Amino acid sequence: MEFPSFMEVLDFIGTFAFAISGIRLASAKQFDLFGAYVVGVVTAIGGGTLRDLMLGVTPIWMINPMYLICSGIALLWVILFEKKLVRQEVTFFIFDTIGLALFTVVGVEKALGLGFPLWVAVIMGTITGAAGGVFRDVFINEIPLIFRKEIYALACIIGGLFYGLFNWLNVDLVLTQCLSGFSVFLVRILAVKYHLGLPRLKGEDCENS
Repeated sequence: MEFPSFMEVLDFIGTFAFAISGIRLASAKQFDLFGAYVVGVVTAIGGGTLRDLMLGVTPIWMINPMYLICSGIALLWVILFEKKLVRQEVTFFIFDTIGLALFTVVGVEKALGLGFPLWVAVIMGTITGAAGGVFRDVFINEIPLIFRKEIYALACIIGGLFYGLFNWLNVDLVLTQCLSGFSVFLVRILAVKYHLGLPRLKGEDCENS
């Protein structure tokens, strides 16, 4: 029996966390079980699928069914703990942030492993972390979180750059992965806690022009 690698463990945890964040929001919108599962799956594998297609490889969920199974377990988890989980606003934020951090690391690592330069790896890490959330928000008819004032994709970029820095300094690989993921998590937490964000464009209203 072959045990999963550390990166595979991170990938599965991120899948579970992102699926819960999607299912939680679908539940708040009163989707049925199938609709909630679809939203969870899209949230969990959307970014990784887009990344793999751009890197020219087969999307990982088409090779390993565990990603679909993880999403099913996340649905069961939300059903069993609905009263404690769904009604708590902080739940979405926690699981979404965990998924964001882990998927960023997975995306950067995969791009570097395929021989792409760091700047491509940072973009792939950002896509892996943030694109699933975009698909989720579109599915539930919300403005994607990445396009609002909150720091979201920028946290992925920072985490990817830290990965490159630690890698350049020859830091242990597992420690590099943990530190870069933690940097994404920390940036996101601090941004929300202290209401940090990028400036908004203040263009004229098209309807009034």
